[in-house]
Amino acid sequence: MRIIGVIPARLASTRLPRKILRPIAGRPMLAWVWEAARACPQLNDLLVATDSEEIADLCKQNSWTCQLTSPALPSGTDRVHAVAQIVDADIYVNIQGDEPLLKPEHITALLHPFAKPHVEVSTLKVLCTPENIHNPNAVKVVTAADGRALYFSRSTIPYNRDGNPAQYWKHIGLYAYRKAALQRFPTLASSTLEHTERLEQLRFLENGVSLYVEPTPFDTIGVDTEEDLRLVEKILMQQSLNGSGKS
Repeated sequence: MRIIGVIPARLASTRLPRKILRPIAGRPMLAWVWEAARACPQLNDLLVATDSEEIADLCKQNSWTCQLTSPALPSGTDRVHAVAQIVDADIYVNIQGDEPLLKPEHITALLHPFAKPHVEVSTLKVLCTPENIHNPNAVKVVTAADGRALYFSRSTIPYNRDGNPAQYWKHIGLYAYRKAALQRFPTLASSTLEHTERLEQLRFLENGVSLYVEPTPFDTIGVDTEEDLRLVEKILMQQSLNGSGKS
């Protein structure tokens, strides 16, 4: 199968303006994401999908493949879909541009469910830390025994009625799609649940498209605030120091 990674990179962001270009440990956020994705051996190709000439210029300076897409596209999935109209592949991987703690292992895990021919869309989950169980910015997911997503929510799910020990899973917003499923996405009506939770993956669930959720031991921090940016920078600088100490 031909597998292409797409990094949707929108310059206009509400909570943290121009975050894709913000420096982290001396390098733009997008550089951290690109290099981690490029290190995944399962990807046949990788490109940035953006609505910004400024981001396109950064890609050109670094010899990163880039595709300009319409600024009117409402979501990352729509941006990946736009790429699929130009670049052919069997599976498209949606790699969020604001995930600088991305590892190649995340993408490998994301592709694992596609060994089963009925899987159309996949995503990831990681055990939820105690501080994120009640955090609405950390999306939770519950799954069936076969890994199929039952629901995603900003609320704490499952609800622990009796207070017994419970396991919570945090959703990591990376996705992979077979081409047919990706082609369907913009044809599906925006769903009530999608608008209520502000979670685009609920459009698939509400329209009967199954998402399979693969566990990973590696958590990430999606950067949405200055606090997120500082925390990620601290982690990456520490990782760099640890790497230098081993070499």
